[in-house]
Amino acid sequence: MKDSVSICLDPASKLSLAVADCTSAAREAARGHLSGPAASAALAEALACAAVAGAESSAQEEAVSFRADCPEGPVGGFLAEAANGGTTLRGYTKKKILDEFDGMGAPPPRKLYGANATVETIRSVPGKILSSGVTAIQVPAKGSFPAAALAALYGVSLQRKAAVEAFASAGDDGEPVMARAALLECPPDGDADAFEAAKAAFDSGAVRKALASVSSLRTLLGKCGLARAEIRETRPLSFACRCSLERARNMIAALPAEDRAELAAAGKSVDIYCHFCGKLWQVAPDDPVFAKREECK
Repeated sequence: MKDSVSICLDPASKLSLAVADCTSAAREAARGHLSGPAASAALAEALACAAVAGAESSAQEEAVSFRADCPEGPVGGFLAEAANGGTTLRGYTKKKILDEFDGMGAPPPRKLYGANATVETIRSVPGKILSSGVTAIQVPAKGSFPAAALAALYGVSLQRKAAVEAFASAGDDGEPVMARAALLECPPDGDADAFEAAKAAFDSGAVRKALASVSSLRTLLGKCGLARAEIRETRPLSFACRCSLERARNMIAALPAEDRAELAAAGKSVDIYCHFCGKLWQVAPDDPVFAKREECK
């Protein structure tokens, strides 16, 4: 289960299970941000949850964003995105270094995120939002907050019957060493009793333990109560950012004319930092983007 997302279906109950392992992608994302251990683990779990949420993407241009605002917690929140038909991931945490936690092991969710949070998911294609949901939740005392947040969005805001679990960890050097998630869903015509039986494994922590330890997808299916499920599709996952110099120029082009003129008069390059990958884009002061908006393509 390395850097892939698998879509599984149990024909008898019609329950579906998406399972993602994005350890290498999470490691690359954390390196771009120079994140400490606590922030890296939080980002890794968020990316894994975005990966399973994006598993149902069917169009190459479709993207799923998963955001949490946590004003009471030191990490502040996160934004994770699955794009390109659910095959590429990127994201960031609002705070990258947490001195009070780094080197102290995995902190309880409420220590890291605070007691309350607002979470949102948006599924979109260029120029159009396909679906969205937002809800306020209480951060769980233990387990995975990103998983609890995604489950709340599915159940409360999107009105979809689902269970989510995730597990991630990072070394003292800030490098994620594991990032996995599982999303169980029951469609309207699915077997509700079978769903409740499978969900019990999520609620008990058994699925979280399995994500942390098993190496076989078939074994994990058994731990989720779906031993007879069929593996319908497996897609590769990788870290990829959509930032570019052209996108940086477009950001400047969107500014009011007087602001662009002021930047040009300063005679210095404008630095635009990408929060998703950590790359710095520089737009030279003589770039035509500082001229009239209609001259900028």
